[in-house]
Amino acid sequence: MYLLLDVDAWWAAHAPFEKIYWVVTIIFTLLFLLQMGITLLGGEHDGSVGDADDAVSGDDGIGFQFFTLKNMLAFFTILGWTGLACINSGMGNLGTLVISVIAGLAMMVIMSLLFYYTSKLSHSGTMNLQNAVGQTGEVYLTIPGRRSGTGKVHIRIQGGIRELDALTDDLADLPSHSRIRVQQSLNDGLLLVTKS
Repeated sequence: MYLLLDVDAWWAAHAPFEKIYWVVTIIFTLLFLLQMGITLLGGEHDGSVGDADDAVSGDDGIGFQFFTLKNMLAFFTILGWTGLACINSGMGNLGTLVISVIAGLAMMVIMSLLFYYTSKLSHSGTMNLQNAVGQTGEVYLTIPGRRSGTGKVHIRIQGGIRELDALTDDLADLPSHSRIRVQQSLNDGLLLVTKS
């Protein structure tokens, strides 16, 4: 009971302008913390949270995203805390409003840049056979000479060992377990190899 009276007295002591900042700060800080908790727990990808960011993040056609749910939550959270700091330092209402809006916008820009550059770090995982050119490997299934048929090779490409179809211009067949070097990536997804 005493705590409720103390909160009522504390709330009554604030001016209406400061009360607005307190309401914005409390609501958006709680929402921001909830959003961060869901993100850290991986819950934003299970479809239970209606987040427009997920719908847009899979689209590689949109680069820099400024107006997103996460950015709006960050904007109002920083706006609220910066405004309260300005009020407590004795700044006037107009100065408080201007500085808190600038701080909120700065936070939106920082978060947008963070998500933009983080998305650039991901890769598709699609294998590019041009990365095999010049690499060495081992014949898995015999490769007939003079391009008379295909065989298979094991080669390290893009951080993993792959089994790929291969041809050779060598006159002799390349038997299993022989060492090869990739000369060229052909149009049909085949590698042209030679004995190493």
